[in-house]
Amino acid sequence: MSYTHIVVLIGCVVGVLLAGILYQAVGQAIDRRRFPPLGRLVDIGGCRLHLVERGGGGPTVILESGISASCLNWSAIQTSVADFARVYSYDRAPLGWSDPTLAPRTLADLVSELHSLLATAHLPQPFVLVGHSFGGMLVRAYAVKYPAEVAGLVLVDPLSQREWHNITPAQERMLRHGVMLARRGTLLVKLGVVRFSTALLTSGARRIPKLVARLSSGRAESVISRLTGEIGKMPPETWPMIRAHWCQPKSFEGLAMHLDGLPASSAQAIELGDPPPVPMVILSASNSTQAQLAERDAMTKRSANGRHTVAYNSGHWIHLDQPALVIEAIQDVVRAVARRSFANS
Repeated sequence: MSYTHIVVLIGCVVGVLLAGILYQAVGQAIDRRRFPPLGRLVDIGGCRLHLVERGGGGPTVILESGISASCLNWSAIQTSVADFARVYSYDRAPLGWSDPTLAPRTLADLVSELHSLLATAHLPQPFVLVGHSFGGMLVRAYAVKYPAEVAGLVLVDPLSQREWHNITPAQERMLRHGVMLARRGTLLVKLGVVRFSTALLTSGARRIPKLVARLSSGRAESVISRLTGEIGKMPPETWPMIRAHWCQPKSFEGLAMHLDGLPASSAQAIELGDPPPVPMVILSASNSTQAQLAERDAMTKRSANGRHTVAYNSGHWIHLDQPALVIEAIQDVVRAVARRSFANS
């Protein structure tokens, strides 16, 4: 290859990269105008967290998302719960509309930030905390650390405290791989590749998005089908906003930070111990292991008015597969809290 050909090739590569960066910058600016925050941004001291309020009356219900999900994941549930309670969802930093952050995403940091958010926003206590997956472990830890603030718990297929504690070599490889893919996703976002692929995917094209998935992670159809399948269960009006969020580098950076902090989060959860014996409902996915079911049975037996239900028609995302079960669980705990408040008054 001649010197001229090499220069032309390098020029083409640089041109494509610059075009991708410009495409991403323009697209992100358009997204900011199209999709302003659904709620308010609350400054908790150098970092603003996005908080969405619906409904009225007490006790106050707080919805906590899974490890990489935003408040949009609770959209349908929040709308229904607002019929009988004041209900809030929020975005952990740096997900959704919340600010980017350099602080570690371990359980202790996240519980502290949630406490600051609830206090700064002056949300009325006591709280009924609802958490899915990683969010279930988080709200359980919050109840241990701030028992006077928490009146009830709803745990939706919660992450076990011990699942990522003293991890095996296989789990360590899995975490490293997940963190690597998330950080690779950050780079692909900055180069406009994710935005271009999702634009093609939403228009019906699949060949190029599958190729991008294969090149970036070694897997293609299964990843795309799983992600689009879960998003497809959410209200259609949220889909463009979800796409806009995942076309931001901070979403992938946040996922990497959460995954990187899982072992520390598990250790912190174990050290905190068991939550107070407040009313509690736990919902388990149909594919839960016997060890998970036994652990959750024990948790509800230690609580007041505890109930553990297996959602036989649901996978891990019970609030998307069978939202009525989650709404019923929240309503049951809200009623139990109201009865206890009346009895103590």
